[in-house]
Amino acid sequence: ATSITNVSHRRQLDICMRQYRPDLIFHAAAYKHVPLMEENPCTAVVNNVKGTMHAASLAVKYKAKRFVMVSTDKAVNPTSVMGATKRLAEIFVQSLNEAMLKEELPTVFITTRFGNVLGSAGSVIPLFKEQIKRGGPVTVTHPEIIRYFMTIPEACRLILQANAMGGGGDVFVFDMGKQVKIMDLAKKMIRLSGLSPMKDIPIKITGLRPGEKLYEELLAIKENTLPTLNEKIYRAQVREYDFKEINELMDPLVHLAVCVDKVRTVKLMKEIVPEFKSKNSEYEVLDK
Repeated sequence: ATSITNVSHRRQLDICMRQYRPDLIFHAAAYKHVPLMEENPCTAVVNNVKGTMHAASLAVKYKAKRFVMVSTDKAVNPTSVMGATKRLAEIFVQSLNEAMLKEELPTVFITTRFGNVLGSAGSVIPLFKEQIKRGGPVTVTHPEIIRYFMTIPEACRLILQANAMGGGGDVFVFDMGKQVKIMDLAKKMIRLSGLSPMKDIPIKITGLRPGEKLYEELLAIKENTLPTLNEKIYRAQVREYDFKEINELMDPLVHLAVCVDKVRTVKLMKEIVPEFKSKNSEYEVLDK
């Protein structure tokens, strides 16, 4: 059975949950476009934060057994509104898990973090394919920009395995291997098309976009993770938050976002997530 609704519409989501009573929920609904969310921080908070709050609290209401929050490497020391909203969603889910343990309620909450998924909607490979097909130019934001990549089947498999091993409140990070230089990826894709980079297909440097950084944080390092039985999955050591305190901060944040008060919304995000430092953004002034 399938149903469509919007996670930020609580009443619709409530009806959906009541009808289907899911045992297992994978929460991947989020606006993920970094520059677009930088321009629209209130929309980002309503969908990514408020939507997670609705989905997670309704999972408890309808006694789902497990709730897996699909997060991103951009939530680690975020430099963008998008990354910060995903970190806020992680914090809410993790603190709610602790509250569930205290009340001995059945829902277990787990978070997974990983980097870019090859071939997914909005990823760089379909974009490059289309640009090459049109005869170029292929656009790269910075000659030194690097990213982690993982295939769709690998990401899905690791999410399922993390779900199976999670005891509740865990934040699992995936070993993404080595980072890939986007410029090298662009050149390789042009060559694989039987063409020559720069000669047949120009490569245009467009400049870093709002909220974008040159490299994502390394997820699985010994200083901040613990190994698990799966060599590709690590358990992150993250700060614990009290659910009552977080809830008291999330409500005014969502209120500001609903009122479309951009500056005050981002300012409060930075107060809740002090490691959120804006890059290439109008909100850098809030960090000074």
